[in-house]
Amino acid sequence: MPHTGTTDVLIAGAGPVGLSAAAELRRQGVRCRLVDRLPARLPYAKAVGIQPRTLEIWDRMGLARTVLEAAAVLRGQLIYVNGRERARIELTLPPEVPYAFAALPQYETERLLEEYVAGLGTAIERGTELLSFTQDQDGVTARLRTASGTEEEVRTAYLIGCDGAHSTVRKGLGLDFAGAAFDEEYMLGDVETDWDIPHGYGIRASHLAADGSTDDIVVCIPLPGPGRYRMSMLVPPELSTRTGTGGTDGTDGKTTGDGASRAHGGTHDDGVAHGLESGRAPELHHLQAVVDRLAPQPAVLSRLRWSSVFRISHRIVDRYADGRVFVAGDAAHIHPPTGAQGMNTGIQDACNLAWKLALVIRGEAGPALLASYDAERRPIGEEVVGRTVRHATRGIEADPDDPRTVLLREAQLLVDYRNGPLAPHLAGSPGTPRPGDRAPDCAGLTASGSAYPWRLLDVLRRRTGHVVLLYTTDPTTVAAAAESVTATARATAAAGPDLQLIAVLARETAPELSTPNTLRVPAYRDATGEFARLYRPDGPTAYVIRPDGYLATRFPLPATTTALPPYLTALSTPPPAPAPAPAPAPAPAPDGT
Repeated sequence: MPHTGTTDVLIAGAGPVGLSAAAELRRQGVRCRLVDRLPARLPYAKAVGIQPRTLEIWDRMGLARTVLEAAAVLRGQLIYVNGRERARIELTLPPEVPYAFAALPQYETERLLEEYVAGLGTAIERGTELLSFTQDQDGVTARLRTASGTEEEVRTAYLIGCDGAHSTVRKGLGLDFAGAAFDEEYMLGDVETDWDIPHGYGIRASHLAADGSTDDIVVCIPLPGPGRYRMSMLVPPELSTRTGTGGTDGTDGKTTGDGASRAHGGTHDDGVAHGLESGRAPELHHLQAVVDRLAPQPAVLSRLRWSSVFRISHRIVDRYADGRVFVAGDAAHIHPPTGAQGMNTGIQDACNLAWKLALVIRGEAGPALLASYDAERRPIGEEVVGRTVRHATRGIEADPDDPRTVLLREAQLLVDYRNGPLAPHLAGSPGTPRPGDRAPDCAGLTASGSAYPWRLLDVLRRRTGHVVLLYTTDPTTVAAAAESVTATARATAAAGPDLQLIAVLARETAPELSTPNTLRVPAYRDATGEFARLYRPDGPTAYVIRPDGYLATRFPLPATTTALPPYLTALSTPPPAPAPAPAPAPAPAPDGT
C-alpha cells in the first residue's frame, strides 16, 4: 500500500461541517486534507436554515456577504391549525445583532464553502473514502481508498470525523451513540407554489384529530427564488419504506441511508435510522395532496426539483474526542431538524475545535487544550438534542422562557461556555459579559480616515488569533496599557497565543485625540457609546476575544496577574469539566429547517 506523506489534520467528510473545519484550519495556517467519498455534492436541500450566529462566524472569515447574496432572508413563521391562523412569529432580533435568519439549500452552502477553502489552497479529494485508522501517541495512520480504487496510507497529526450520522470515524473509535429512532416517516420536496403568502415567511399548517393529537402536518420553508419552498410532511402509506416492527431503537429491520449511501447504491447496517431514505421518492402529486388538505389558501405546486423520504433519530456520543481523533456535527449528534439547529451546531463544533488545533499545532498552547473541545461542545450538543426533540413533540410553546429569549436561543446567540474549563470565574455587575459568553457585536465605532462608522465585527474580520480590546478614556495611556498586557502575557509562558491589540476609546474622548499617531495599536472611538453599553467597562478595561468570537477573559488596566495569566495557563492545562447526560424524548413532528 503506498504511503502518501503526512499532513497536520485529515478531515473525513466535506459537508458544511467538514468544510467549516477546513476553512478555519486553513485560515489559521494549518495544513489539512479534506476527503469525501462522494464524487460530487448532493443536489438536495437538506439543511437549509442559517442562524445569525453562523453568519457571525462566517463574517470573521470574510464569507458572510457572499452567503447572504445567495440566501433568502427569513422574516417569520405563520402557524395554522385546522385551517385557521393560530400564531404569527416575527423573527425580529435586537438591533445590536448584525445578522438575520436566512435560508440556503445545503448544496449551495457547500459550494460557497468549497470555493472559500479552495481559495486558501485546499481542494476536496472527491471519491476518496476513509476505510480505517489507528492512532498512537505521536499521530494517526489512516487508510484511504481513492476514486481510482487504489488504497493509500496517510500519516496525520490529527483526524476529524465530519462524516455524518453513519460516521466511520465514530465507529472506529467505538463511541457510544445513545438514543433512538422515531416511528414516523416524512417526505421532503423542493417545489414552487403560486399561493399569495407574505415573502420570507415559513408556513406550519397542521390538523388536529378529535382527541387533540396532530394527524396531518406540512412545514414550508422559503428558499431563494420566487415561490420556492422546501416542504416536509408525513409520508402516505403507499410510500412508506417500513416493512416490519423494528428493535428497541425504533428501526424496522430495513437499512437506511443518508443520501450519500443512495448515491452509491449502498446501505448501512449500523441501526441508525436518520436522514434520507433509499426507497421510492415522492412525486409532485403526493405533495400536492397534502397541500390541498392543509394549505391556508388554494395553491398549485410545480417544478419539483427533488424529493425524498426521510427518518429522524435523536442520538449523541458519549465523548467528542479520543486521543488525537475527534467527531463533529452529525457524527457526534443527530436530532429532529426543528429550528435549524443541526448544521449550525456542527459548524460551531468545527470552529471551536479548529482554532484549538491550530494553537497546539503551532506550539502556542499545550495538547491539553484539546480536552476543552469535548468539555465545551458536548454539553451544547446535549442541550440541542433535548430542546429540538422537546420542540418537535410539544411545539416551541413547550419552552418556558419569554419569546425574546426563545428567539435568541434559536439564533444560537445564547450559546456560552461559562462553565467550561477555559472560563475563569470573575465577579461582575448584572448584564456584564462573562468569560465564556459570546462577545457582543456593536455598531458606532469610528476610525481616523474613515467616513463611515464600523461595527466590531468589521474590526475583527479576517483576524485569526486572540484579540485584546483595550478600553480607555485617555488615548495617551493606550501605549502603556498595550505594553503591560504584552509583558504580562510574556511573563506567563514562553510560548503563548498571538495577542492582537486594538484600542477602543471612550465616547467622551475628543475626536481629534481618538487616534494619535503615537499609538502602536489600531484605535477606534466608541462614538455612539454602544461598546460601553454592551461591555459595561468599569474604568480602563481589557477584553480578550477568542478566535471563535467568545469572551476569554477581562481585566482592569494596567494588566495584572489576576485574569490574563490564568486564562493563558488554562490554554496549556485546562482542568476537566463535567457534562450532564442527555434525556430521552418522545416522537417529533416535522420541521422544515
